[in-house]
Amino acid sequence: MSNVEFSDKILTLNFETEVNTMKIAVVGFGAAAIGFVSEAIKKGHKIHIFERSKDVYSSSISGLRSDGKLFVSKDMGGDLHIPIEIQREVIDYYTSKLSETDRKNIKTGISFAKDSEYFEIFYSKGFEPVNSRFFHIGTDKLASVLKKIYDEFMESKNVKFHFAVKIDNVILQDGKIKVQSENFDDMFDYVVIAVGRSGHKLVNRIAEKHPELVLSGNVVDIGIRYEVPNHVVKKLNEEMYEFKVKMRTKTGYMVRTFCNNPSGKVVLEKYEDFVTVNGHSNSMAETSNTNFAILCSTSFTEPFNDPVGYGSYISKLGNILAGGRKVLLQTYEDFVKCKRTKKIGRVEPTLPNNAYVLGDVNLVLPRRIALSVSEFIQKLGEVVPGLAYPDNLMYAVEVKFYSNKLDNGKYENLKFIGDCSGHTRSITYATAHGKMLAQNL
Repeated sequence: MSNVEFSDKILTLNFETEVNTMKIAVVGFGAAAIGFVSEAIKKGHKIHIFERSKDVYSSSISGLRSDGKLFVSKDMGGDLHIPIEIQREVIDYYTSKLSETDRKNIKTGISFAKDSEYFEIFYSKGFEPVNSRFFHIGTDKLASVLKKIYDEFMESKNVKFHFAVKIDNVILQDGKIKVQSENFDDMFDYVVIAVGRSGHKLVNRIAEKHPELVLSGNVVDIGIRYEVPNHVVKKLNEEMYEFKVKMRTKTGYMVRTFCNNPSGKVVLEKYEDFVTVNGHSNSMAETSNTNFAILCSTSFTEPFNDPVGYGSYISKLGNILAGGRKVLLQTYEDFVKCKRTKKIGRVEPTLPNNAYVLGDVNLVLPRRIALSVSEFIQKLGEVVPGLAYPDNLMYAVEVKFYSNKLDNGKYENLKFIGDCSGHTRSITYATAHGKMLAQNL
């Protein structure tokens, strides 16, 4: 499905230029692009959206394809200052695409509200509780939300989608920008890169040519997806839906929980040449387990400048040990004893058995990360004893990639938004980032 017109070598785009409008290229169709386009179309600019996937149903949008958890918070989502009112506008935008019935079924919660009985308990054990308000749409509703947004954009005469087009290069040239792919070569007044974490190759290619764009690039989050029986965290889930805590471990690493999925499923997150583990929850269908990530924020010093490459290497190592595009699964007890798991206990995996291999996660995680994760789980068990049951499940690896932090002030007509900019880590912040950029056009 594409509105692209090909010649043998060059793609010709047929928008008429109007006075005071720009010809804009948006590379990628994810949360950040949605935020940008939803505002930019109000100003009459001619917008071309390039997405490497074949159509909207298969578009490579990680956050908007799995789980769809939104939040309003000052303390998570990236290092940008996103006003609370803008975050709320983002929540309203996405939830408005649901039917009235589905809106009523949105699961909400507040992580560590002021009157939470858990705040002091976690705090006393060395954790830093994180306050946030959550809105969980559900994986099963995301496809219809995305399709409705796409249909609304298509109704505008100023927006054209180009699917199955993988942009390979962006070249600054005489005040304009050339955008290229294998069969494409055209000039634009303004280019927005919104390729998310999976588009790191394009971002790195641009940064190599323009090192002045890079502010920093030394962080990657590596860890595991942890799965426990629902009854262990029943009270936590009922009060908060998602509990967010972080802690500085003895290794010096900051470890945090991420993406809690009550009655959810563990899933694979697929990249071109490796797979990692993730989790989600549907709005209605439920399992008997809860899963969440335990991630270790790893920072490096010069000359290191490839956090995506490091995380990819760890991910591929896990796949090699699992015998292909699979992940490793181990019980918590065996992980602590550095013993390969050969048999699981009382907790049944929600990830299909053809997607994992029983093994030893210690063979994948670097030692400091393994020690940090172990200490973190032990401390969780001191707050909620069941969180350290010996037969709880650990899937490896889970990796959250963050691009180099890029300077959007270097060029007036080349911008990076969302997770590929290195400044956001969530649907809410990425969408708001795009929205705010477009408002300032």
